Amino acid sequence: MLTGKQRSYLKKLAHELDPTVYVGKAGLTENIKKEMVTGFESRELVKVKLQEGCILDPKELANQLADELGAEFVQAIGRKFVLYRQSKENKQIILPR
Repeated sequence: MLTGKQRSYLKKLAHELDPTVYVGKAGLTENIKKEMVTGFESRELVKVKLQEGCILDPKELANQLADELGAEFVQAIGRKFVLYRQSKENKQIILPR
């Protein structure tokens, strides 16, 4: 569970990121989940954008993915959201206490 300070720090880091995963009208697929797992291992912070054809709610999808992938919800703004999961082998982000 992230503290407010940690969440704020991750929001600051995520502001500079471009979305690396896009969800289209096909919705949530296994390939999207695999891409997110790869993103967590390489960057720890993944920004997702829902395309215009996607009918899913960004916050609901973010919370669902966080539960399924063992990640932490950071923020959702408009059609974008950010998730964080600490990498097992490639730790890059040091969270404040």
